Amino acid sequence: MAEYDLHIRGGTVVDGTRTPRYQADVWIKDGKIVQIGGKADGFAKKVIDAGGLIVAPGFVDLHTHYDAQIRWDPYCTISGWHGVTSVVLGNCGFGFAPVKPSFRERSMLTMTRTEAIPFEAMKAGMQWDWETIPEYLDSLERAPKGVNCIQYMPTASLMIYVMGLEAAKSRPATAAERREMQRLLHEGMDAGLCGFSIQRLGPNSTQADYDGSPMVTDVMCDEDILALAEVLRARDDGFIQITQATGNIKADLAFLEKLAAVAQRPVLHNAIVPARKDPKVHRRSLDWLARARAKGLPIYGQTGTVRTGFAFTLEHWNLYDASPAWRELTTGTKQEKLAKMRNPALREAVKREFDEADRRLQVIQAGVGGPIQVLIVQSDGGKPELEKYVGKSLGQIAQEEGKHPIDVMLDLSIAGNLNVEFLGPNRGFNADFMAEMINDSPWTFPGVSDGGAHTKFFTGGAFTTDFLRWLVRDEQKITLEEAHYRLSALPAQAAGFRERGVLREGAAADVVVYDLAALDIEPDWVGEIAYDFPGGEWRRVQRAKGYHAIIVNGEITFQDGKCTGATPGKLLRHGRG
Repeated sequence: MAEYDLHIRGGTVVDGTRTPRYQADVWIKDGKIVQIGGKADGFAKKVIDAGGLIVAPGFVDLHTHYDAQIRWDPYCTISGWHGVTSVVLGNCGFGFAPVKPSFRERSMLTMTRTEAIPFEAMKAGMQWDWETIPEYLDSLERAPKGVNCIQYMPTASLMIYVMGLEAAKSRPATAAERREMQRLLHEGMDAGLCGFSIQRLGPNSTQADYDGSPMVTDVMCDEDILALAEVLRARDDGFIQITQATGNIKADLAFLEKLAAVAQRPVLHNAIVPARKDPKVHRRSLDWLARARAKGLPIYGQTGTVRTGFAFTLEHWNLYDASPAWRELTTGTKQEKLAKMRNPALREAVKREFDEADRRLQVIQAGVGGPIQVLIVQSDGGKPELEKYVGKSLGQIAQEEGKHPIDVMLDLSIAGNLNVEFLGPNRGFNADFMAEMINDSPWTFPGVSDGGAHTKFFTGGAFTTDFLRWLVRDEQKITLEEAHYRLSALPAQAAGFRERGVLREGAAADVVVYDLAALDIEPDWVGEIAYDFPGGEWRRVQRAKGYHAIIVNGEITFQDGKCTGATPGKLLRHGRG
């Protein structure tokens, strides 16, 4: 009589393949699914009663920045709370390898700005024991993990390692430098990398470097990128993640097509995001994706489907960086930022950009000029004189006090020692447009969670739960079968995860067991503050409700929302493991 590790009994199986749901038992042994349906000839050490619950493959999150956090949080929460069992690290070209010992601190400082990860948390939570990519992967394999992970070559790190920071930001690579980068990518791929990643947002990058200058990859030339693509083509292995937006849409999309043609490997395009009222925005992207696919180009579209708000202070906010004046105003130490905000010339520059209605600043104008509210006033020693502003919009205060809305925001920030918190407006989200991005294209999947990044004002790691409760359960715009295919099987296929993303006999036992009716996020919209990072740092979090069990490689990591302490996650070199 056989002995199994786990028996999931009586659940409704949605296996990730689009097969209609069915009721069946699932038996697991040695990290694999060994039987689905029928009666097993044996018994299990542990039984999960899944009656009335959904049994589905664990979710695959392709766009995260948990590169630092995974070193102190094996479960990569927020994502790990919300059913994610596999993540991809090193997105957008950013990461921590290869890196020379003398550049370690500078690499962390970069991440404090471009991905808004707290420096003190990185400094306290990361134990550096690598320089090269093979050494880094060995270190990552040794680290306890509650999720599976694969790793890109962070292209910015690679260029800096070979060329030096200033050269990498100011000129193309020489022929010799290009050959060395290709050699190191080959070496990394031999050691188990899954490809390479790039953020290419131009000189006025939305996500700038620590000193306010664009990131290395933001100004990277076509030839340097294509040289790396040639490595993947020669190996017929790996894939590319790219965030491409330099201001010329036609040229940007033409380059993505050229990149896919040279690499002949999957290219993950970030990101397709809908407007709230104009369907042409996302339909234009879907039509382009269909044309590229018709040419035989293996491009996938990652879509932004998460509904979340922003609660932020000007000490940590970095998503106005497309504005040169804002970027200058909010770069530097806390004291330097305060001094700049008092500088009349810098203020005038910000107001001038704002008033000129520069296309890059639409997001700022739409908020600062009106609906952004003063949420909380928190300051050392208290600032009772600021309490009268709580709940008012910046536009309202500007009208009442006869000020420019920019002056209102900066004056409040200064008065509160940069601890005044602002709440971004909730203008609603269009469920029809969100569903179109999934239902109307065979090559798209939800995501771009940015998990692990922008930790003090963004909680995108909850996107999986929101996708299921909103678009599947509440709005009924997407079927449950289609949702699990897009949340697990398709991203696993695009990113080269082997034997993951589906429930079938012989596949890895990454499983979620949940109550669809009870799925929820708490607290909703902007989350809550949790002091759970190293170095005394805090972040915003949103926890999950409705998951009965989250299983990674056959072991339960969360049961009814409580962490079991198990760390069965693996570094999946070449997507295997």
